[in-house]
Amino acid sequence: MIILPVTLTIAGAAAIVNLWLAIRVAGPRVKSKVSIGHGNVPLLEARMRAHSNFVEYTPFILILMGLIELARGTSTTLWVIGIIYIVGRLLHGIGLDSNARMRFRQVGILVTFLSLLVLAGWAVSIPYVTKDGTITTVSSDSAH
Repeated sequence: MIILPVTLTIAGAAAIVNLWLAIRVAGPRVKSKVSIGHGNVPLLEARMRAHSNFVEYTPFILILMGLIELARGTSTTLWVIGIIYIVGRLLHGIGLDSNARMRFRQVGILVTFLSLLVLAGWAVSIPYVTKDGTITTVSSDSAH
C-alpha cells in the first residue's frame, strides 16, 4: 500500500479550511435571510467568493502534490509548499472580509499563485529529469 503523508495531511487540512470557509458563509446568509445567491449583501458575497476561490484552486494543488509525492517521494519542500498554501488560503479568506484586511487577501492570492506555479513547474520537469539530473526520454510501447 502506498501512503502519501504530505498529500494526505494537506488534504485533511484543506478539508478543514473548506469547512471553515463554508461555515463563515452561513452567518451572513442567516442574518440577511438569503437562502440562494448573495442577495447583494457585500459580506455574504465576499465570503462566498472566498469559499469558491478555495474550491477552484485546491484540487489542482492537491493533485499536483499527490503526483509529485508519488513520483519523487516525501520531501521537506513539498511539506513547506503545502503548509504555506494552507496558511495563504486562510489569509485570503480573512482578507476578503473587509478593506482593512486587504493585505491578507493579497498575500493569500500571491501565495496561491506561487504555490501553483512551483508545483506545476516541478510536475512538468519530473518526466524529463531524474533525481541525478540525467535527462530521460519518454518512449512509446507501440515502437516494439
